[in-house]
Amino acid sequence: MSFIQVDDFDFDEVLDAEFQKKQIVILKFGSEYCDACMALEFELEEIDDAYENVSVLEIDCGDSEALAEKFGIIQVPTMIIYENKNSTLWHKQGVILAQDIEKIINF
Repeated sequence: MSFIQVDDFDFDEVLDAEFQKKQIVILKFGSEYCDACMALEFELEEIDDAYENVSVLEIDCGDSEALAEKFGIIQVPTMIIYENKNSTLWHKQGVILAQDIEKIINF
């Protein structure tokens, strides 16, 4: 697993850097105490391991309240998939299976 941990302070810089290297960036908003967040993490590990052009940024809402507010996160887990910095492919709360994530990112 190579998720990139980001917070309120380094998010923009890391997001820009990842878009220069990867085609798809997935934001995973969660909490370390959330069982559903751990379930989503297992699904995203499959995607992260299988596709070199996908990057997963992990945001702990407890540590990054400003980012959670900026993205309107009211429930965890929440996943947002970006095709580029200005184009959202998907924004969904809850656990999503790896096979469904693959369909969204068109692989």
